[in-house]
Amino acid sequence: MNILILGSGAREHVLAWKLTQSKKAGRIFAGPGNAGTAAAGTNLAIDPCRFGQVRDAVLANDIGMVIAGPEAPLVAGIHDYFLSDPLLKNIPLIGPCRSAARLEGSKDFAKAFLMRHGIPTSRYRTFNRATAHEVPEFLATLRSPYVIKADGLAAGKGVLIIDDINEAAAEVNAILDGKFDSAGEKVVVEQFLKGIELSAFILTDGKSWKLLPEAKDYKRAGSGDTGLNTGGMGAVSPVPFAGKEFMDKVRDRIIEPTMRGLAEEGIVYTGFLFFGLMNVDGDPYVIEYNVRMGDPEAEVVIPRIKSDLLDLLEGVAEGNLSERSLETDSRFVTTVMLVSGGYPGSYKNGMEITGLEKTSDCAVFHAGTKAEGERLLTSGGRVLAVSSWGKSLNEALEGSYSNAAQISFAGMYYRKDIGFDLK
Repeated sequence: MNILILGSGAREHVLAWKLTQSKKAGRIFAGPGNAGTAAAGTNLAIDPCRFGQVRDAVLANDIGMVIAGPEAPLVAGIHDYFLSDPLLKNIPLIGPCRSAARLEGSKDFAKAFLMRHGIPTSRYRTFNRATAHEVPEFLATLRSPYVIKADGLAAGKGVLIIDDINEAAAEVNAILDGKFDSAGEKVVVEQFLKGIELSAFILTDGKSWKLLPEAKDYKRAGSGDTGLNTGGMGAVSPVPFAGKEFMDKVRDRIIEPTMRGLAEEGIVYTGFLFFGLMNVDGDPYVIEYNVRMGDPEAEVVIPRIKSDLLDLLEGVAEGNLSERSLETDSRFVTTVMLVSGGYPGSYKNGMEITGLEKTSDCAVFHAGTKAEGERLLTSGGRVLAVSSWGKSLNEALEGSYSNAAQISFAGMYYRKDIGFDLK
């Protein structure tokens, strides 16, 4: 079976890397991909949100399955597009339909869904331009800091945590005034939850689900969780504090009620579902849903899956996931993200990357890279994810950091403390 992976980041590279290990896989395509996916298969110059381009690529390359890596095409309805097209409707697209993708596409929809189904989350209220004058009054009922979220997709920049109440009110108005374009037509203001974050993931065919390994990622650019939020500077799996007792709470209080709630509302959800959680004194609360695998979490979760990933995805497509086997590697996997200098602010592309040939006993997943002849160049803020395995967290981290030190490009930066808070 030929497979097309939509997207261009490290998440898409790790998916391609894993699928090449399946005996069931034919050719692997990525659109648009990066230098890493090109090494694993064939890149196609397509935009995942231009569905006509995707359609042409699928038909021209005898694609038997499409995997949507990022959220944007799912929120825009690519699954529904496939189902409505006579030539595409029998080609499985891994990822939820547009209705289900609202769990990520609208923070307001997600919070209301959580409340409707009694799933633990923080107190909140949604505002639009007509109700913006009521923001200060609501903020006064919350404790500092304040969480401000643009309702729609804002390329990972739409969540702000602000200490000062007046600054928080001003930020709500700035978002409503167009700071994040149409993503900010509504703004969710919610109570900050104090605890430790982690991410849980399931793969579901809409009826049954498999729990994938959990992970903890690190969003702040600077060591010690300082600086601006980024798309992710590294990740760790498993998460030491997420033992059986805690994960049983996640199953019983969050995953099962979510799946029941979707069924009660007539929403068929298929594909990956990501639960952004906060561990508050031993109890899990939902911060957010994502309707795809996380990145950089994918770079530690997928390497821990010992089973044939394509077999599991076929279970999603055929509606018999419960009959498929999921076996997990017990070892730790850590990933450290190498980023361009200045990220997540302004940065330069086109820096030559060297030293990959010096790495060993690790997997280097490409995010923002492109090949130019024999040279490998940077082409994004997050450039490479260095993933390593270990019997202990320390062993895995030593592998990631020793290999990261072998790689070089002008302005390269990475956090030196990924996973240190879990030791």
